[in-house]
Amino acid sequence: MAQYLIYFNQQWVGDHPEEWFRSRGPLAAAVVEDMKDAGVWIFAGGLVEDGPVSSADATSGEVLVTDGPYAETKEVLGGLAIVDVPDRASAEAWAGRLAEACGWPQEVRLFGSMPEDA
Repeated sequence: MAQYLIYFNQQWVGDHPEEWFRSRGPLAAAVVEDMKDAGVWIFAGGLVEDGPVSSADATSGEVLVTDGPYAETKEVLGGLAIVDVPDRASAEAWAGRLAEACGWPQEVRLFGSMPEDA
C-alpha cells in the first residue's frame, strides 16, 4: 500500500453560482464515504478560501512566524484527500471520482517514504 495526495488548487474551481457549489457538496461527501467504506481514506477536506493564513520559517536559525503566505503565488491549495491504496491506478481512480463529484480537476502525487527512525 502507498499513500497518495489528491488535491486541487482553488483557481481550478472556476466561477459558478452558489446553488452549483451547494449541489457539489453532497456528491463530494459521498465519495469520501465510499473511500472510508473501501478502507483507503486517511483524510479529506477543503480549505477556507479567505481564512487566515500564517507561515513559519526557520531557515535563519530562528523560527519566524508571520501572517500571510510564505510566498505569494498565483495558485493556492483549495482542498485535499489522502488515500492509502495499492497502486497509482487506484489513486487516479479516486481522483477521477472526486473530479466528477467536485466539478473541477484533481492532481495526484505519491508521498515519499518515511525516515527509518520515524
